[in-house]
Amino acid sequence: MRVLRFIGIGIVGLIAFLLIVAFIIPKDYTISVSTTINRPQQVVFDYVKMIKNQEKYSVWVMKDPKVKIDYTGIDGTVGAKSSWVSTDDNVGEGSQQIAKLSDDRIDFNLHFEKPMKGDNTAAMIVEPISIDKTKLTNEFYGHADYPMNLMSFIFKGFIEKDQAQNLANVKAILEKQP
Repeated sequence: MRVLRFIGIGIVGLIAFLLIVAFIIPKDYTISVSTTINRPQQVVFDYVKMIKNQEKYSVWVMKDPKVKIDYTGIDGTVGAKSSWVSTDDNVGEGSQQIAKLSDDRIDFNLHFEKPMKGDNTAAMIVEPISIDKTKLTNEFYGHADYPMNLMSFIFKGFIEKDQAQNLANVKAILEKQP
């Protein structure tokens, strides 16, 4: 009986500790990953602003070869939108839309329906380093209410890994082009 009481106290203590930690952890977070691509800034920008090109480099799109994607608007312009539906929980259901566009940045509104509902934003930032070298940064801006913000550490790790792979894929594609 003492062992069960000790285990019960331990579990309650762990839960209380995690709730206190969650209270301290910020609710808003940014995940930022960058790479350098040996191509001019305009070439990189013109490629990543086209939502349809994500079919060639996005690990999320490539996780389900049967994903159904619909495109609306003029690709590469404000308002262009892709909506996807997949039976694979790693892909789920949602949409992204170009919200803002400048000479070196594309901002996206993201809407997720499955496997979890949510609205976030993201950006691709394209900065020239030299005439033939560009820094490409992918940023994801998330929010998680208390106490789910405790899980943001786990989400951040998965998202960061996938963002890094997306950028590596863009780099490989663009550096192969003549």
